[in-house]
Amino acid sequence: MVTAAANFCHRCGNPIRHQPVRRNERAAWAIAAIASVAAVAAVGYLIMGGNQPGAPVASMGNAGNAQPGLANRAPDISSMSPRERFDRLFLRVAESQSSDTILMFAPMALGAYRQLDEVDTDARFHAAIVHLLVGEFAQAKALADTIARLEPTHLFSHVIRGEAAEQERDSLTLQASYRAFLAGYDAELRANRREYQEHQPILEQFRARATAK
Repeated sequence: MVTAAANFCHRCGNPIRHQPVRRNERAAWAIAAIASVAAVAAVGYLIMGGNQPGAPVASMGNAGNAQPGLANRAPDISSMSPRERFDRLFLRVAESQSSDTILMFAPMALGAYRQLDEVDTDARFHAAIVHLLVGEFAQAKALADTIARLEPTHLFSHVIRGEAAEQERDSLTLQASYRAFLAGYDAELRANRREYQEHQPILEQFRARATAK
């Protein structure tokens, strides 16, 4: 049985769309459109590893069995490294179905991102997701440009541009993102990048949308 707080099915892994809290219309619109992408990103990160936060986080698929109140508790970031702080705040934003919570923690997550001593493609991708969730499409696309400049064949830049284009109803850019993603998909997967393994559901979802067009 899928719990009310779950963001994906524990059996098939498909994302579950929840109705966002429409306290801020701009944020709610963005959340409704790409909540499944952010949810899968958070789940993949928790399952596959990465920089593990210092304190436990309730898995979204097992929210009903979590310690009471844990999922709604603000993360204790005082003793964490800069990357751990960013990772934890990113998860806080990506897991939330409340526009108020997202609007509260998104600036904190992006502030933690700016304090990182070293920034890799995975961190840029997470920061772009936060920007997308609050409707900051220009900032998300700037991160996609940075990824493309540093790693020209990387698939994440196409995913970010595609998500931003879909929300901006820019069909030309969306189709270009789909084409570029599909053209590089097989070769990039053979590169066996760690971040692809961690975010495989996002890549598969984006590929399915691209091939359906």
